[in-house]
Amino acid sequence: MITVDPSQPDTTIAALRDRAMPSLKEKFPNAKTLGVTRSDVAREAKAVVGDFLAKTGMELNLLDQRDLVTAMVNTFMTEFAAAPAPAGTAQVAAAEQAQSEDRSHDPVREAPARPSSRSSVEQAKLKLQPLMLERIDTSAAAKLPREDLSRDLTVLLAELLAETKIQLNAAERQELVKQLLDDMLGLGPLEPLLADETISEIMVNGPYHVFIENKGKLTLSDVQFRDNAHVQAIATRIVTAIGRRIDESSPLCDARLADGSRVNIIIPPLAIDGATITIRKFSKKKITLDTMTKFGSVSPQMAKVLRIAGRCRLNILISGGTGSGKTTLLNALSQMIDHGERVVTIEDAAELQLQQPHVVRLETRPANLEGNGEVTMRDLVKNALRMRPDRIIVGETRGGEALDMLQAMNTGHDGSMSTVHANRPREAIMRLENLVGMASANLSPRAIRQQIASAVDMIIQVSRMRDGSRRITYISEITGMEGDVITMQDLYTCEVTGESADGKLVVDFKNHGLRPHSLPKAAYFGLDKQLLETMESS
Repeated sequence: MITVDPSQPDTTIAALRDRAMPSLKEKFPNAKTLGVTRSDVAREAKAVVGDFLAKTGMELNLLDQRDLVTAMVNTFMTEFAAAPAPAGTAQVAAAEQAQSEDRSHDPVREAPARPSSRSSVEQAKLKLQPLMLERIDTSAAAKLPREDLSRDLTVLLAELLAETKIQLNAAERQELVKQLLDDMLGLGPLEPLLADETISEIMVNGPYHVFIENKGKLTLSDVQFRDNAHVQAIATRIVTAIGRRIDESSPLCDARLADGSRVNIIIPPLAIDGATITIRKFSKKKITLDTMTKFGSVSPQMAKVLRIAGRCRLNILISGGTGSGKTTLLNALSQMIDHGERVVTIEDAAELQLQQPHVVRLETRPANLEGNGEVTMRDLVKNALRMRPDRIIVGETRGGEALDMLQAMNTGHDGSMSTVHANRPREAIMRLENLVGMASANLSPRAIRQQIASAVDMIIQVSRMRDGSRRITYISEITGMEGDVITMQDLYTCEVTGESADGKLVVDFKNHGLRPHSLPKAAYFGLDKQLLETMESS
C-alpha cells in the first residue's frame, strides 16, 4: 500500500490534486450553465477523492483527505471563475444580467433554489445572521429563556426570509433557529457534540479541525467554526461564565462548563494555529465501582478491595496518564466516604462530584490584570487544614502542595486522596518526591521518602490501553522503608493475554496472594476478615 510522505505534505497534496482534477472536471462539463455552488463542488470532490484512493490503493488520513478536497475545490473554483461563460443559453444570459444589476439595496443574494439541506442552512445562516444581529439586542436576548428566544427568532427569521427571498423548508428553518440559539446562548458548533453522550472528549484545533474521542478512539468530526474569531468568541464565553479571562496577557486558562466538564483553553500567541479548546466531558451517568466492574475495568475482587480501602480510611494516591480515568476513579472511590464526615475538595477547576452532604469545594484563582490576587493549590491545602476536615481530596497534585498534602495525611486526616501523573506505582512515588522538592522545604531525599512512606497507604494505577479501554493495572501498597528505599507490594496487577476478533484486548487481573499490609487498619474498622476473604477468593 502507498502512504503519504509526511515530510512533504504540500508537494504530495499538490501532486494528488493534479492527478484527481480531471475526474472532478468531468462531473461539471459546463459549470457556468449549471449554476453550481462551492458546496456542490466540495461534495463531488469528496466522492472523487474516495474513488481515486480506492483505485490507486493509496492511504490518506482524514486530515490529508480534507486538505486534498480543499485544494481541488479551490483550484476548480479559481478556474471556473476565470473561464469565459459559454454563450447561447438562457441561464448564462440570466447570470450575466444578475451580475450587471446594482445590488446595493439587496444586502443578501438569493440562495440556490435547492442545494442540499445542510448546505442551504449554512448559506442562509451566513447571510442572515448579520442582519438578525442588527435587529436584536444581544445582551437582552442572552438573558431570555431558550424557549422564549426561540419563539422570537422564529418570527424574525420568517421576516428576513421574506425580505431576502431565501427559500427554506420547515425543517431547515428549525435547524437554522437551533444553530442561531446555540451561537447566542450556548457554545455554537460544539453544542451537538456536547449533547452526544457517546463522546467523551472534544478537541478544537483551530476553526476547521475539531476532533472527538468516542469509545477511546480519536476521530475528526465534521464540525467547523467560521474562523479564528469565532473560536475565540466561544473560548471567551466559557471562561467569563466562571469569572476568568482569556486574552493575550493571559493566553491559557483552565475552566469548567455548567455541567462540570473540564476545559483547557490556549490561544495565540502561544497557540500558533489559532485558539485551541480541549473539553473533557463530564459523564451524566454516575460511574461506580460496580459500573467499572461491568465494563471490565476492574475485577469483582479488586472492586471489593477498593471498597474496603475507602471505608477503612486508607490514604490513596491514584496514578495514571492523561485521559486514563483518574478523576473518574476518584469519584467512584469517594462514594465509600461516610456521610457523617466533613470532606474538603481542592481543585484547579472544580469537577469532582461527591454525593456526601458535608462537602466543601475549593477552587484556585488566577492572578488579576495587575498580577495580584492569585490563590494557588498550596494556599488552599494550607487553609483546608484550618477547616476541621475529616478528609482532604486534592483533584490533582502537581506542585509544592504535595508536601502540605503529605503532612495532612500524617496529622490525622486519614482517608485523604489525590491523583498524580505517572505510568507506574514506583514512578508515582518518584513523581511525588519531585513535587515535594518544588515546595522549597530543604528536606533531604530520605526525609521526603519517610514522609511518603508514612503518609500514603495505597497507590492505584489506571491506564488507557491501545484498544481505548481504561483499566486498573495495579493495586499496590507502600509497606515502609528499607534503608533509603521505599518498599512496596503489588496486591493485584493486570496483564494483557491476547486480543479478541473485534480488536479488544483480553486481560487477566492477577492476584499475587500477598497478605495486605493495611490489615491492621481494616481490623480497626472491623473489615479485616472481609479483606482476607476477598484476597483468598480471587
